[in-house]
Amino acid sequence: MDTRFPSYLKKQTLRTGSTLKVETLVSDLHLATVCRSARCPNRNECFSRGTATFLLLGERCTRSCGFCAIARGLPQPPDPLEPVRVAEAARHLELRHVVLTSVTRDDLEDGGAEQFRQTILAIRDMLSQTSIEALIPDFGGNEDALQLVLSAKPDVLNHNVETVPRLYASIRQGADYKRSLGILCAAKEILHSVVTKSGLMLGLGEKEEEILDVMKNLQEAGCEILTLGQYLAPGPGHYPVKEFVLPETFDLYAQKARELGFRSVVSGPFVRSSYMAREALEQCLSYGKEILWVS
Repeated sequence: MDTRFPSYLKKQTLRTGSTLKVETLVSDLHLATVCRSARCPNRNECFSRGTATFLLLGERCTRSCGFCAIARGLPQPPDPLEPVRVAEAARHLELRHVVLTSVTRDDLEDGGAEQFRQTILAIRDMLSQTSIEALIPDFGGNEDALQLVLSAKPDVLNHNVETVPRLYASIRQGADYKRSLGILCAAKEILHSVVTKSGLMLGLGEKEEEILDVMKNLQEAGCEILTLGQYLAPGPGHYPVKEFVLPETFDLYAQKARELGFRSVVSGPFVRSSYMAREALEQCLSYGKEILWVS
């Protein structure tokens, strides 16, 4: 395929004073953000709004997914002071919605669940009115680890299926589609009040009927928020883009998702899992009012 970006995927990224503030604060507190580690195309936009998605447990992952820019390698032990530093950053930035994610830590017995729990509790202690979203790995299917995260009562439990089952062997080495669906099902059983969320990248070679099947599976698993975005290869060594999905196709998938019953849908070429996360949660909680539409 023609690998040149179409015009609608060329995004102006202006650095602002707010961008510098976020970057300086994160650096001073020795924290990582998935915004920079995963080379997200929205990072300057989000930084300029004073928001960031915090990356827990270091910047080295124990898996090597074909789509991801985060480095693979032997991670450091969990930093016991990281939860408080993340909470301090959230307080300084006056965040109304905090997204926490992590690298996959198959080297840890709980997959890093305790670090999520401690960080959620630290943020709650400093920012009682701030909503918290935990974007978790699959913890190797360890339901006790999932229960540990949910014991801290995050507002949103997010776990991305990322792509259609047929492509897992090529793109999500070490992951399992049914395991990921099981996490979303179990989350609602463990903590009924938690909002569940998942997302897919498009343009990896999936077919329309496969996408619709995944949407149905997510609905059956109780998923309430869905994100759909264009996959962009982080570098030449990563899985190649198979298709640039048109904005109107994203709109079509968003409409189909709403018809299936998702309470909030964020769909568009530049959408990533934590993009417009607070707005998506607000839309979910006010289901039945005007639907959020992002292109």
